[in-house]
Amino acid sequence: MDGVPRVPDQRRPAPGNAPEELRPHFSVLGPVRAWHGADQLPMGSPQQRALLAALLLRAGRTATSHELIDALWGDEPPSQALAAVRTYASRLRKVLPAGVLVSESGGYAIAVSEGALDLALAEDLSAEAEKARGVGDLCQARSLVNKALGLWDGEPLANIPGPYAETERTRLDEWRLQLLESRLDMDLEVGCHAEAVSELTALTAAHPLRERLRELLMLALYRSGRQAEALAVYADTRRLLDDELGVDPRPGLKELQQRILQADPALAEPSAATPEPAAAVVRPAQLPATVPDFTGRASFVSELSDILSAAEGRVMAVSALAGIGGVGKTTLAVHVAHVARTHFPDGQLYVDLQGAGARAAEPETVLGAFLRALGTADSAIPDSLEERAALYRSVLDGRRVLVVLDNARDAAQVRPLLPGMEGCAALVTSRIRMVDLAGAHLVDLDVMSPEEALLLFTRIVGEERVQSERKAALDVVAACGFLPLAIRIAASRLAARRTWTVSTLAAKLADERRRLDELQAGDLAVKATFELGYGQLEPAQARAFRLLGLADGPDLSLAAAAAVLDLPVEETEDLLEMLVDTSLVESAAPGRYRYHDLVRLYARACAERELPPAEREEALSRLLDFYLATAAGVYALERPGDRLVDHLAPTAYAGLSFDDRHKALGWLYTEANCLLACAQQASKGTSLRRAVDLLWASQDLAESGANSKQYEAVALSARDAAQSAGDTRTEARARTTITNVHLVAGRYDIADEEARLAALLATAAGDPTPVYWASNDRGIIALNQGRYADADEHLLRAIDGARADKSRPNEASALCNLSRMHLFMGHTSRAIDLAQQGIDIYDRIGHTLRLANAQYALGIALTQAGRHAEAMEQLGEALHKFETNRQRLWEGTAHFRIAQAHLSAESSAQAAQHAEQALAIGCIGGDRTRAHVLTTLGKALSRLGQTDRARACWHESLSLYEQCGAAEADAVRKLLAPLPAA
Repeated sequence: MDGVPRVPDQRRPAPGNAPEELRPHFSVLGPVRAWHGADQLPMGSPQQRALLAALLLRAGRTATSHELIDALWGDEPPSQALAAVRTYASRLRKVLPAGVLVSESGGYAIAVSEGALDLALAEDLSAEAEKARGVGDLCQARSLVNKALGLWDGEPLANIPGPYAETERTRLDEWRLQLLESRLDMDLEVGCHAEAVSELTALTAAHPLRERLRELLMLALYRSGRQAEALAVYADTRRLLDDELGVDPRPGLKELQQRILQADPALAEPSAATPEPAAAVVRPAQLPATVPDFTGRASFVSELSDILSAAEGRVMAVSALAGIGGVGKTTLAVHVAHVARTHFPDGQLYVDLQGAGARAAEPETVLGAFLRALGTADSAIPDSLEERAALYRSVLDGRRVLVVLDNARDAAQVRPLLPGMEGCAALVTSRIRMVDLAGAHLVDLDVMSPEEALLLFTRIVGEERVQSERKAALDVVAACGFLPLAIRIAASRLAARRTWTVSTLAAKLADERRRLDELQAGDLAVKATFELGYGQLEPAQARAFRLLGLADGPDLSLAAAAAVLDLPVEETEDLLEMLVDTSLVESAAPGRYRYHDLVRLYARACAERELPPAEREEALSRLLDFYLATAAGVYALERPGDRLVDHLAPTAYAGLSFDDRHKALGWLYTEANCLLACAQQASKGTSLRRAVDLLWASQDLAESGANSKQYEAVALSARDAAQSAGDTRTEARARTTITNVHLVAGRYDIADEEARLAALLATAAGDPTPVYWASNDRGIIALNQGRYADADEHLLRAIDGARADKSRPNEASALCNLSRMHLFMGHTSRAIDLAQQGIDIYDRIGHTLRLANAQYALGIALTQAGRHAEAMEQLGEALHKFETNRQRLWEGTAHFRIAQAHLSAESSAQAAQHAEQALAIGCIGGDRTRAHVLTTLGKALSRLGQTDRARACWHESLSLYEQCGAAEADAVRKLLAPLPAA
């Protein structure tokens, strides 16, 4: 009887044969419900309704028991899952009319008649709307879409548990948004822009990162005569995308802004309704042209072609080519893709992932481009990486497409871009071997053999010119290190100069004045190739090329480059743009420039060869001065009244100045990698003191979370260098910066030792500033370790030192820390008073950033005093300031304290929410603070009745406490102890 459906013994008319008014109908675009005629049927427990939903969403297809178990429980099914599924099915069968729920082939299916499921009806209405829009009937299309939207009744699959329901809920929510965008687009087309503004305003508030809604709102506002508001929407969107995602608005939004600025007449009125062509299957053909003189690599071409041609019937064929820059990875990949393209009749996708540069292509951006190339409308493309990847795989399902991912950074960049479907294939090129790309066939591409290299040279230059000078030609390709890129550049130059002989080119390459003394083979041959372009530079351009290559950072801003060259910004920009034109320098972004990594090595070799050491050192010294002077200015703007800037090493080169603290802070974080690279580079030479002062002035980077590890590495290197040089003053300052790093990470014992040594060394060197900084830090450490008498001693000493230096912010900081010490001792009123003193000082001097720390301290004290509303007000203001100042770790710590306040106020749900945010962001204090957060979260969850999850939190917090030897471990053990038997 295999394959024969089993039907109930009591046979009744099938649903499709019943009168219309008696047929069962169902809803999933809201609560999952069923009706028989006008009567709503009882669908039972949430799990039972989850089973019904899983069957309804399969549109009549049979779902196996295993699929249903996975839909209801995912990876953690109960031991009796199969029995439970059968029970739910049995109960549903009793409620539903006969013949609706059928069992077959070890699974179940729901027989639903046409128009009896709201989702199917909505899909039909949407399809009809597309047809109407395609023939220009916008009124009918809008009406149909509105009918489809009207079928939603709140959240789809409301209150249905299980991973399958969650996935489908997300899909249905996204589809509803796409329908709304489509209808609003048509609203604007028919001139209903004023009416659309209100709805679009609400939608953009609910979905702030959805750029299509922002675009529609801008257009609606503009057509309503509200141009300034339309432009403000763009400004808000740009700022939001930069803050949240670090990206710019998509090109369509930028173009709309420009058209609004230019008052484009075509925007003023709705476009005439024109029928859209019927959707056709799009077959992208994006492969770049293969080079006509492709040479050699026969074994690789055969190997890769065989793998790609065998993709049919396999889940996915992935080949990854690795090799140094210029070895011909892209040329080989494109050539092989052309050879194999007949095996991929549904298209070929290509993208340069720019992995060798400082700003590699983002996977979500690439997926958006791929989806458009595959025929997906902009309005249908979701925002998140995960959703785009899922849609990408869905679009490729059933197609045979070849994807070429060129110049990849790493496997993490590649994974979301892999097709993942049977019959598709991917060809990846990268400078690294992608050993962590599961299932990939790895190919290591080396330089050409001498025979292949000579053949490539001959094909470009011409047989006639090479044949008579074969030895000279061999000298040329050998000087190029047999690297394809170098050979191609050299041969192309010769081909373009008919008066040159091959011997002329060979002599140029052999000239010691034109080549690096250490030129050997491999990547050094690339530098020799660059000499051909370098030799064409004017003297000022060549000087700029040499000097700018000395800096270690990933790129250079225009202002930093001007410091290196000691030239005005305008003249510097002209030189850099000329270098960009010669392809020796890349334009990383407006106002920023970078070298290809191999070109930078070549530029440094030129500098070492052609510039005296003093000139090179002066250039880097000016760069260090620029960063130190600017960072000191940022510090002073952020911390008015702080005397640290008065104690930093003087600079001979001026930095940038800012009148807006947000711009100043933006500069610091934008330049973080370059600034720290400069400090690292300077710590190896005679500029060590200024390098350490640069670290001290940019200490916000240690607390940001994003740059903490790099900051720590540089600080440790500077400390060791100062110690080796016997420079006690600089070593004390370096240890002060390291103390802060360890404090942020919660490594209190190490931090205390660094602070102790910093104070001793600074005292011996007659440098008082690190002394009272160390006292404050040691007071914080003693507080966290429960050594309250030591804390009191250190903090009082810090207050005295700050007052002696007339550094009011440092005094306020120590007062706030002293407040916490009194709080631990149970002196709540005194703690509140001390924190308020700190706030008063910060208020008087206009100190915004550290005012947040004072409000944080006051909020903790108010929480302990039971003044919850006041506590949450102070902590909320602190949180806002931390967010504004990009102090991510302090932001997370503030969420933790707000969670504690909510827990104390019996607001368990809010406590859990803020604790989760603290965990997601991270906190000052490292693993120890994470353990605090987990303990708080567990308490909140326990009060919410989620005891299993609460205990899981406590187990993790106990493990963290035990690892760092914290006394709080005992309290968590008590929480985990089983309750005594009743």
